Amino acid sequence: MSHAHTLEALVRPLLELLQAATGLESTYLTRLDEPEGVLQVLYARNTQRLTIPEGLRVPWEGSLGKRALDEGRFHVDDVGSCWEEGEMARTLGVVTYLSTPVRGRGGEFFGGLCAASGERKPLPEAATHVLALFAQLIGQQVERERLLAALHQANSALAAMALTDAVTQLPNRQAVLEEMQRRLASPQEGKALIVALIDLDGFKPINERFGYEIGDQLLQTVAKRLRRMLRDSDMAARMGSDEFVVLALEQRAKANEAAVALSRRLEGATQGRFKLDSVLLDYAGASVAAVVAEADCYSAQALVNQAETAMAAIKRARKQNSSLPAPASKTVARYQWPIIE
Repeated sequence: MSHAHTLEALVRPLLELLQAATGLESTYLTRLDEPEGVLQVLYARNTQRLTIPEGLRVPWEGSLGKRALDEGRFHVDDVGSCWEEGEMARTLGVVTYLSTPVRGRGGEFFGGLCAASGERKPLPEAATHVLALFAQLIGQQVERERLLAALHQANSALAAMALTDAVTQLPNRQAVLEEMQRRLASPQEGKALIVALIDLDGFKPINERFGYEIGDQLLQTVAKRLRRMLRDSDMAARMGSDEFVVLALEQRAKANEAAVALSRRLEGATQGRFKLDSVLLDYAGASVAAVVAEADCYSAQALVNQAETAMAAIKRARKQNSSLPAPASKTVARYQWPIIE
């Protein structure tokens, strides 16, 4: 028992010792499933005729455990007379019943450590103390496992936060680079990885004019639009302040064509009117550069560099083909990406 690292590893030998101390046929540990209103037998040791099956589930209301807890009667040697309507006792043939509650450190009820017999049995003098000691040990193990589970959950949450962008709740740069590296290292036969880089042109002027809260809302809305257009195998992430990226898998023979189509869909997803609090933003769309990973490409960063080079060329071409219109009115400032208040 000193080396037990799990509840089961601790309880099994304790049930054997409890059987020896009480002389009763069956010893077992129950757990209360409070949301379901059910008492379940977790672990049991049966040595003679009476059998308490592991996994047995009985309604908490009317159970022997609840009756003992409510009445403070933890030893009964004539269950049928004391609790004549007890379903478990009647079905299984329980005549003598002994139990003590198992509680966590804060006093919360976990279940019961119990012993039972199909015959009338007196209570040995030391049995009560043994039962209480064992219940305390089990309660400490239950609390330890709860703390470990909470710690594991907290660590998982921290790990997820480290890979999640706080503003958009999309995976961040680190997360998408890791996913790219994973896909490049384990390619699917006949398929190619497409990386589409998305740059929100004019994002800085939007932030400067309307403030960072509106800028964050624009990022969040773009993120939602990207999520809606993704397939199950696709992934969208935020790469930087005004940059997103989408990963997609496509048949290699059709990858170049698919990359062009993906670019157009992403441009369309970022175009249109955005309702951001009191601001209506007419946005002409982001610059999108999609590249296809070659079969011998195994570096995520190299693939990102390729996409950034393609993006630089696209932005130069877009700048050359655009002009800055004059403001339409005193209250409406229009940039290359028109903004309407």
